[in-house]
Amino acid sequence: MSEVVLEAKTKEEAIKKASEKLNASLSEIIYNIEEEKGKLFKGVVFKINATTLNEVEKEIKQFLLKVIENLGLKIMLETKLIDRKIEIQMTSDNNQILIGKNGQTLKALEILCKQYLLNNYHYYVNINLDVENYKEQRIKNLEQLAKRTAKEVIATKIAVSLEDMNSFERRIVHNALVEIKGITTMSEGEDPNRHVIIKPID
Repeated sequence: MSEVVLEAKTKEEAIKKASEKLNASLSEIIYNIEEEKGKLFKGVVFKINATTLNEVEKEIKQFLLKVIENLGLKIMLETKLIDRKIEIQMTSDNNQILIGKNGQTLKALEILCKQYLLNNYHYYVNINLDVENYKEQRIKNLEQLAKRTAKEVIATKIAVSLEDMNSFERRIVHNALVEIKGITTMSEGEDPNRHVIIKPID
């Protein structure tokens, strides 16, 4: 991945220099700045490593292709940048393996990509992986499940515990039911076995 490394007297100057060197606007670059003590009588300097989001996008795409090909899958990737987030849609010859149970493999791949950038380049980048809009469909399914269960709780006056979910999925359930009268929601248990309970209000 193409990077620039330079020093400056202030953070602002370092960022500006890096932007000019990369011939990119501030919104198009990603960087890591470290404060270092200068040599004798030079005071503090700021060292910056910087690259463009387009370069990061290419690097992550290559990394992801290698990882998934090592799983024995054939894959196609479609990448795009939206508000400094790298969005990657994946299609393979076995999407269920890529997704995993309740999206666990998909989430693990996402974490792996972020950790790769952090470990090798010290950049934190927001990356969103998806397989044929699985996440969007998962959100719809969770909202429907939450509302269907809430109706059941209101009718029977009996609390219901939903399946174990990660924090993102639990938030979807809580948000879907926040305006429904007659019930309340709470999370219970320890990760990864934490789940939402929908309870009637007397």
